[in-house]
Amino acid sequence: MTTNSISETEAAVLSPEAEEREPEKIDKTVFRSALESVLFVTGEPIPKAEIAKLFGLSLKELDARICEAEEDNARERRGIRIYATDDTLQLVTAPENNEWLIKLLAPPQEKNLSDSMMETLSVIAYRQPVTRADIEAVRGVRCEYAVQQLLKQGFIKELGRKDVVGRPMLFGTTDAFLRRFGLHSLEELPPMPEPETEEQEV
Repeated sequence: MTTNSISETEAAVLSPEAEEREPEKIDKTVFRSALESVLFVTGEPIPKAEIAKLFGLSLKELDARICEAEEDNARERRGIRIYATDDTLQLVTAPENNEWLIKLLAPPQEKNLSDSMMETLSVIAYRQPVTRADIEAVRGVRCEYAVQQLLKQGFIKELGRKDVVGRPMLFGTTDAFLRRFGLHSLEELPPMPEPETEEQEV
């Protein structure tokens, strides 16, 4: 006999409440395992927005889960850590294990930055976004070579053009800059030194 009635399961699926119900969030253990696999396979920093989309999380939820995962990693003394900046995530080794890595791989060779490059990088870090003319106004010397070398090494990037006559290029720092100096955010930059003033004689 034909009937127009529907089952309780069908009714639950078709109800307005079911349409509004949020999808179940990924389990904590599954999330950490999957995240470590994703970061390990890529090897490079991945935008947080991309990770959040992958796991169906908001950026706020992702940050909370990363903090929780890092607390677990530190407590369990795991050999890998999740290195987070404002915009990206990357899998790195635990800093307390550096001596073992050095013994195995020998000290990593990092290209030293010249004084002019360090001065230029400092101006960009604290004043970004800045143009080359802005940097030269602070330093008092030309900085074309230093800017090109910093771009080549990936410590700075082009952010677009300033809306003034000539439309000069604007520069800012990258995540590579943060990692080089052990920072997670530009907010961790030390305060700028106060300008020296001559003491007035009374």
